[in-house]
Amino acid sequence: MSAQAPIRPQAHPGVERIEAYVPGKSQATGGAKTFKLSSNETPLGPSPAARAALAKIADHLEDYPEGSAEDLRRAIAARYGLDPARIVCGNGSDDLLHLLAVAYIRPGDEAIFTRHGFLVYRIDILAAGGEPVAVPETNYTADVDAILAAVTEKTRVVFLANPNNPTGTYVPFEEVKRLHAALSPHVLLVLDGAYAEYVRRNDYSSGMELVSESENVVMTRTFSKIHGLASLRIGWAYAPAAVADRLNRVRGPFNVNSAAIVAGVAAIGDTAHVEKSADHNDRWLPWLTEQITALGLEVTPSVANFILIRFPEAHGKTAKDAEAYLSANGVVVRAVGAYSIPNGLRMTVGTEEANRLTVELLGRFMSANR
Repeated sequence: MSAQAPIRPQAHPGVERIEAYVPGKSQATGGAKTFKLSSNETPLGPSPAARAALAKIADHLEDYPEGSAEDLRRAIAARYGLDPARIVCGNGSDDLLHLLAVAYIRPGDEAIFTRHGFLVYRIDILAAGGEPVAVPETNYTADVDAILAAVTEKTRVVFLANPNNPTGTYVPFEEVKRLHAALSPHVLLVLDGAYAEYVRRNDYSSGMELVSESENVVMTRTFSKIHGLASLRIGWAYAPAAVADRLNRVRGPFNVNSAAIVAGVAAIGDTAHVEKSADHNDRWLPWLTEQITALGLEVTPSVANFILIRFPEAHGKTAKDAEAYLSANGVVVRAVGAYSIPNGLRMTVGTEEANRLTVELLGRFMSANR
């Protein structure tokens, strides 16, 4: 007797294993004013030049965008001294990560990421029919030796968020180069630099030079964070010529819209605004780390525009209760249980008002019922 035929179209098994990505919450449950610190958005907003450029596009909404985002690629190339032909733009860097998985992961292949790495890696690997391999981290930081120990003959891609979300930790460039040197030439190393502009460490690099001199390294970046253009969804990849060619074969023909292109060109040219945003982060990131640590909480050292706050079991206080308390008082943060950190919350560096209020509320929460 033959097996019963399916009663509806069936997705492939990898899709059935995907847990849909859940973004950070946008609304608080109480408070006179809401401070959204759940999605790592810049508190300074976008460049005024980007706002002005965006306003002008309204008279041309009937026109398709230029299909290769040439103006944006050239602006990015001019800013960083890159070859525009090796830049591919996308609908956010998420789009490019997905395209890399589609192009380079076949059913049965393995792809590696770290245990507390960006959730999208696992989703993209499964969507491509591959097998996700999550490797342990050391002190919430990617461990090159652990990654290399997980490499097998089936490994095709290694995803490394640097800095990592949601931990805020980073891998020094010498370690990144050591990782790359140990990988076989057919394994693609993807360096996700979504928060690269915030890093102020002499031993850090986003990986542009490694891409320039290699055939199996790709760097992805985004306009969603320090450039303040998250709603327009702009990402870009710098890749070897062969990889850029494959990405252009599989991407949508108009995967970057006209508003994103013109705003992106303006934003990448406003280096003063970027520096202002980085300076704001330089002031408040250490302040938040110091103040929240003083409350008896654990703050993972971060080089990005957010911090990971962990609640020690000895205090009898949970991340879930803290999230609810903050939300009831107008502050929205990000629970990170899905990242295998059930006792943690991720908080974006916000405005001075938001930062001071969050520390005050956490202090009240920690002292209550002691």
